[in-house]
Amino acid sequence: MDDFGLTHLEKQQQLDLMEIIEDRHARHSTIIASQLPVASWFDIIGEATIADAILDRLVHTSHRLELKGESLRKKQ
Repeated sequence: MDDFGLTHLEKQQQLDLMEIIEDRHARHSTIIASQLPVASWFDIIGEATIADAILDRLVHTSHRLELKGESLRKKQ
C-alpha cells in the first residue's frame, strides 16, 4: 500500500486486493511494505466494507514493524 498519488483504488483493484488477501489468509505468509499508516488504508482502498474485510485479515495476525527517524535520503 502506497500513495502513488492515488485517492482510492478502483473497484476492480479493491476486489483483486481482497481476493489476494482472502486466498492467502491463514494459509501463507504475506509481506506488505507501506509508507502509509494503517489508518490511511481505508481512504486508499476507498470502500469501507472491503477495507474492513482486508484489514481484519491482516492486522489481527500481523507482526508490524514501524520505522522511525530521519530519512537516509536526506543525509546524502
